[in-house]
Amino acid sequence: MNSRPRAEAYCQTDPVFYDTGTRYSPDDTSVFDRTLSPAPPGWRRTERGVWVVHTPEGHAMPAQGWKIHVSGLPDTAQRVIDLCWDHCVAHCLPFKFLRSRGVVTTHSLKYAPRSASGKIVTVYPSDERQLREAAGALADLLHGIPGPYILTDLRWGDGPVYLRYGGFVDRYCAGPDGAPVPAVERPDGALVPDDRRPVFTVPDWVELPDFLAPHMAARRAAGTGDDFPYQVERALHFSNGGGVYVGRPSDGRSVVLKEARPHAGLDGRGRDAVTRLERERSALEKLAGIPGIPELYGHHRLWEHHFLAVQRMPGETLQTWVARHYPLTKADPAAEDLRSYAQRAGDVADRVSGLIDQVHARGLVFGDLHPSNVMVDDDDQVALVDFELTGPVAEAERLGMGDPGFSGSGRTGFAIDRYALAALRVWLLFPLTALAELDPGRTAAYADLVERRFGLASGSLDVARRTLAPDTDRVARVPVSLRRPPAVALDTPAPDWTAVRKSLATAILLSATPEREDRLFPGDVRQFPTGGRNLAHGTAGVLWALHTTGAGRYPEHEDWLVTAVRDDRTLPPGLFDGAHGIAYVLDRFDRREEALRLLDGPGAAVDAVSDLGLYGGLSGIGLNLLDFSARAGSDGHRRRALALAARLAEGVERSSAPRIGAGPGRGSRAGLLHGWSGVALYFLRLYGSTGDPAHLDLAVRAVHRDLDLCVPAEDGSLQVDGGFRTLPYLAVGSAGIALVAAELLEHRPDLRLTDALPRLLRAARPEFTLEPHLFAGRAGLLAVLSAVASRHPDTVPYVERHLARLHWHALSYEGQLAFPGEQLRRLSMDLATGNAGILLALSAALDGRRGFLPFLAP
Repeated sequence: MNSRPRAEAYCQTDPVFYDTGTRYSPDDTSVFDRTLSPAPPGWRRTERGVWVVHTPEGHAMPAQGWKIHVSGLPDTAQRVIDLCWDHCVAHCLPFKFLRSRGVVTTHSLKYAPRSASGKIVTVYPSDERQLREAAGALADLLHGIPGPYILTDLRWGDGPVYLRYGGFVDRYCAGPDGAPVPAVERPDGALVPDDRRPVFTVPDWVELPDFLAPHMAARRAAGTGDDFPYQVERALHFSNGGGVYVGRPSDGRSVVLKEARPHAGLDGRGRDAVTRLERERSALEKLAGIPGIPELYGHHRLWEHHFLAVQRMPGETLQTWVARHYPLTKADPAAEDLRSYAQRAGDVADRVSGLIDQVHARGLVFGDLHPSNVMVDDDDQVALVDFELTGPVAEAERLGMGDPGFSGSGRTGFAIDRYALAALRVWLLFPLTALAELDPGRTAAYADLVERRFGLASGSLDVARRTLAPDTDRVARVPVSLRRPPAVALDTPAPDWTAVRKSLATAILLSATPEREDRLFPGDVRQFPTGGRNLAHGTAGVLWALHTTGAGRYPEHEDWLVTAVRDDRTLPPGLFDGAHGIAYVLDRFDRREEALRLLDGPGAAVDAVSDLGLYGGLSGIGLNLLDFSARAGSDGHRRRALALAARLAEGVERSSAPRIGAGPGRGSRAGLLHGWSGVALYFLRLYGSTGDPAHLDLAVRAVHRDLDLCVPAEDGSLQVDGGFRTLPYLAVGSAGIALVAAELLEHRPDLRLTDALPRLLRAARPEFTLEPHLFAGRAGLLAVLSAVASRHPDTVPYVERHLARLHWHALSYEGQLAFPGEQLRRLSMDLATGNAGILLALSAALDGRRGFLPFLAP
């Protein structure tokens, strides 16, 4: 299960950068009439992100209580808003509603956040009497209007009205890791997190009103599933449309259960998950008997949700198969290894093609062919899974869903699958087809590289080239800002690195949007839930990278950052995700007063931080306090830095900490930013400040803790055990461990570190990385190898090779060099995943800059 935000919900607004639908656009024709209406007489109108809020003048809003949510669909939203508006205005009930049909659609998609799905209107009753009257009246008014079930809430009757106890006004408290989260107040006055998980809960001190008891009883009765013939063992996947589970019937065989929620998880044509599940059921019935097609066991209904029970196919997804076997992610593969893999991959592609031919022979188009929908068993035999887009050839068209790297825009019928097969054949040898969304000709162009690198006969991929070549209509739909080739060439034996760096910085500056309040520079999808201001994904990191790599200071952008954080109560205290990192940057821009406000403002929240890591935990906070005390001569900040040492030392002693080691087979977060190596870096710098060898002892032991979470790879490297894969990267992975281990060995000999370091560095050699960026891609490996090159000259050839392979991911923005962010769906300019991080890696490689991140340089 992946906890990072899905890119899909952030790809609907802008074809170039990840974004939300929070801003008005002049060409947005989906804005509701009521959005543009003035407030009724005696009312106040405000906007909060995608919400339009109306409050009676003089109304004293309770801080918390029972709120009403009204559900709906894009087609019904205008009617829902009109009916709720009229009722709320007539009864002086504060309310808010989503501002456009486009926003409602985005919140309804398959990979939209489940906790927000379906909510179109929110009403804020003042007390339980108003709650009962308003909920009953709205239920009558809206009866028969369809909408998805709001998973966080309790349903009133069988209509689109739902209720939940929670906060009405913005209040925050420290969450489990110290980061501010929305809060509600306990009877004793303490603020505690307002639970917004996609399941109905009531705070333990809140009594359910009597008039809600029948609705609660109905919910419990509906969810018993006494006649459901399967026991759910575990979840494989969740989406807004429903879950995918492993289940077991009474006969003991293992099955896959696919769930579909009515009116939820819409595709590009507005079809919901239930409609697609019925489509899958029909397809499996028509394809019955074909080896490699799952057998359909049954169609069941539990409460309002629909389930298909299908055969659980053996093996692993093709995505996982390639991750295990792909030779270019291994250190120094032999030419024979490449030839052998290419032959094996070609055989797998042929089997997939043969299976698709059998689907076509029955008059169907599979419609969603990509690596996660292909299973490969131990004998390299293949199977297909997920048939929700499969249908008759005469009806086959793109449904606004599917993997963009395998979706041939504008194709219909069997051509949909033929395009995906061609992309799959190239992907098996060079898994970067996702970039075709930003550069439609990219996958076809990779065919040349693949033939050369894998020793294939010239022209052997000509069929794929022709199939993948974009037509003029597709090229014409590419945003103008991406069309012009960059003025600086990376794909050359001797790039002009000065010009390359200038081009990267220029692209960053061209992307700036100082008119926005939510973010200045576009970056990863994480900048939206965490704010566009921090070191990793926000303005602070970009400005620091520009400054420290020699690309200049930009006072107007610094002013934007100061203004953005001045009254922000949502900042967590951490180094890379919050206040301490922003303070670190502002102090270096001679803005000490603002830095101090941030350093001292979140101080109380540090007590609640349980994370020990460098990214958002105690190690990063401690390093920043230690650094600031030295820069400012502040004994108070030094005392706070030293006070954290005891908590960090305790973690090292007990060898346990939240979120670092997840247990055998479940993956870990070992490494520089989230693992024990960040703790080691804190003690290493504390040793430099105090001279106390006990701190050096703790640093060594902390790195040993990270080594405990590593496993040997088949290429002789040592990598972090990520569960289903091993990780060599900077943020989480062996490269970050190597960086700290190498410096520790400059201070103290240690047999275990001496033995591990060459194998950790070996993991940073691979020629191919899925992503280009600093935290979990090529740039981070390049930076680490460059930082240790003076003492480990055997890394120099691999530094040069990483530099020579940067062009594999390079794109253009306004004629300047730009790189895609995490998940490769959109460009990014931030430090963690974008141009700013690439600049920092180049400064390490070309300038020998050891401190390419804060506190890395002694």
